[in-house]
Amino acid sequence: MASKGSDPSSGENVIPSAIKILIAGGFGAGKTTMVGSVSEIAPLSTEELMTEASLGVDDLSGVEEKSTTTVALDFGRITINDGLVLYLFGTPGQQRFWFMWDELALGSLGAVVLADTRRLETCFPSVDFFERRAIPFVVAVNCFEGAHRYDPEEVREALSISSHTPIVLCDARSRESSKEVLSTLVNHVAETVAAGV
Repeated sequence: MASKGSDPSSGENVIPSAIKILIAGGFGAGKTTMVGSVSEIAPLSTEELMTEASLGVDDLSGVEEKSTTTVALDFGRITINDGLVLYLFGTPGQQRFWFMWDELALGSLGAVVLADTRRLETCFPSVDFFERRAIPFVVAVNCFEGAHRYDPEEVREALSISSHTPIVLCDARSRESSKEVLSTLVNHVAETVAAGV
């Protein structure tokens, strides 16, 4: 993941490496919120108001107050340092939009799976998707107000994921918390590449 171009200490311009990252997870887990909280540009969002057409199609259990939904993707960008820029692609969470995930995953080097412990089962499809494609990922437990707090190892056991996959607690509304998640992912991707996994 070394930067391209000249050494920044020489005074010459450096062209940063760009890494595509997916932000996935269940419906209402906080994907759009995370992209928006951490992006240094105005994020592109395809949030639309939910209509009666989604009744009986989208499971609103536990997120009854949700009034909008991502229908295509969210997009944001964050510069980690002079040599590294992350392009963030938030996936739609509802099953009827899962057909888009393969296209969004093309060229991605890693992913964040946002987990909502009130509806933990909704992140199973994301975990399965990245495991099947050998895309390194971290699980970020979005700590919603009023939700029971679980130890990361309890979440690991519930999701049946390997011990080398990082699990972090986060607040998707917080820029610093979201940056910490992305930093954990970048380190995990680097370690995975170095280990040749």
